[in-house]
Amino acid sequence: VQLQAFGGGLVQAGDSLRLSCVASGRSAGNYVMGWFRQAPGKEREFVAALRWANIRTHFTDYADSVKGRFTMSREFAKNTVYLQMNSLKPEDTAIYYCAGGPIRDYRTTYSKESDFNSWGQGTLVTVSS
Repeated sequence: VQLQAFGGGLVQAGDSLRLSCVASGRSAGNYVMGWFRQAPGKEREFVAALRWANIRTHFTDYADSVKGRFTMSREFAKNTVYLQMNSLKPEDTAIYYCAGGPIRDYRTTYSKESDFNSWGQGTLVTVSS
């Protein structure tokens, strides 16, 4: 599976931005796609994940730091997931990476880097104060 992320940019605090991640060659079955970010000088951290078993059944998980501000969604027909980021803060500045991987149980939360076996290139989000 190859993942391509795009949509980053420079915005001001309070603005919104939407990131996209397109997957090609995805395997069938239960799957999870997620977003991680890495701020300068910090470890990469989990942001959000969307896991599904089929076109109708899916669940989303969010880091506490973005809950209520970020929304992850998918467009099945385009093999694309989105990360809508609202009310952006300077501390959201980071390189954002999308990731994906097959999962055994779509009812379980997946938020560790080791849960994902495919990674896209990063896209830089800069939020100015």
